[in-house]
Amino acid sequence: MNRMTPFSSPLLVGFDGVERMLERLGKGSDGYPPFNIERVRLDGERDGEGGHAIRITLAVAGFRPEDLEITTEENQLTIRGAQSEREERDFLHRGIASRQFQKSFLFADGMRILGAQLKNGLLMIDLVKPEPERVVKKIKILVED
Repeated sequence: MNRMTPFSSPLLVGFDGVERMLERLGKGSDGYPPFNIERVRLDGERDGEGGHAIRITLAVAGFRPEDLEITTEENQLTIRGAQSEREERDFLHRGIASRQFQKSFLFADGMRILGAQLKNGLLMIDLVKPEPERVVKKIKILVED
């Protein structure tokens, strides 16, 4: 029996990779660390022209910049965090976990990462997508005799 998917419609041409990306996203959907995604207004100094950006904010309290790694490969942004025990400590109660994490986000073609900053336990990564130029092109129809 063939499996019907939303992207198997004959009217969706060239979307076969989208389904694979969605499957890949679903596999690593751990809730740690919590994050926000928001639209923010940027000043003209950061992106060269002002406008809006997408900001991904992760709650990474207790992580230092050297404990975090941000990488991109193709259209995937990956953030990894691993805290190392700095010294032997004698806990009377340990309620704050120092666990490792990996969080991945897929982004659209043409998006670029402006930068990242760590402030007050929040890691903020800004992305922009330049507006594409709208092109209307007329296709000539050849007639054979």
